Amino acid sequence: MGERLADEVSEVVKNNPGVSKVSFVGHSLGGLTLRYAIGKLYDPPGGRSVRQEKSESSTTNSEKGRIKGITQSHATIAGLEPINFITLATPHLGCRGNQYLPFLFGFAALETIAPLVSHWFIGNTGKHLFLSDGDKDKKPLLQRMVTDCDEGKFLSALKSFKKRSAYANVCGDRMVGWRTASIRKAAEMPDPLHEGLDSKYSHVVREEDVPVVAKGSSENQNSKPEEISACDAAEEEMVAGLQQVPWWRVDVSFSKAKATYQAHNLIQVKTASAHGEGADVIEHIIDKHFSEYLVRDT
Repeated sequence: MGERLADEVSEVVKNNPGVSKVSFVGHSLGGLTLRYAIGKLYDPPGGRSVRQEKSESSTTNSEKGRIKGITQSHATIAGLEPINFITLATPHLGCRGNQYLPFLFGFAALETIAPLVSHWFIGNTGKHLFLSDGDKDKKPLLQRMVTDCDEGKFLSALKSFKKRSAYANVCGDRMVGWRTASIRKAAEMPDPLHEGLDSKYSHVVREEDVPVVAKGSSENQNSKPEEISACDAAEEEMVAGLQQVPWWRVDVSFSKAKATYQAHNLIQVKTASAHGEGADVIEHIIDKHFSEYLVRDT
């Protein structure tokens, strides 16, 4: 899916030469697909962009010479300036941890069986989510996606955005757990809140800036036995990798909503009629990320 999305973005950029900036918003698995795609679309400062390379096939020889002389002063995604990277209820750490798949209700037996049978239902995606797709020569895809590797510049691509935000459901999400969606280690989990920060965003209960944590620093060392059992080495590696870039965490609670246990769809307002209670979260995304780019009527 990530490869196909990268191709689609490149095609859209090629057909819209007036576009100069790009932001991405991904829900659930869409957030992981986006992380893979931007790793493919990333171009470092001074490098030639995917957009330039794609355009060469339809340009004259003189234009090709001009394009080859163009370099990027900043990192780009498909030749565009990266602005916002936003995920909603995305399982950044996969689904292998305790209560990462809430519909299993935290039962150890079910969480042990799930990785063994998931590929029967959702194919390779199941293997990716449960980190069972690796071998002795290659780590699982989600672990590779917190680094820069031959497959893609995944970490550099994330770093290139001006802002990275992770929205997570505190409760009521049967598909994606709070911890994996908010990129937290077990020891970092705060007490759940259920009161909105203000009346405008009644379901947004916490906002916090997550500073960069240098990989290998003492803050990333796992010394507590109880933490080791809840967060294995692979998860530690993913959290440490993702925390090499600053994130803005936003916790959302639909505990007082009529459709509490549809939180996975409420957070993105899948349909206005059934999930309209989540509209304030969408408004929060717009106000906090895109307000300066909107053209408003005067």
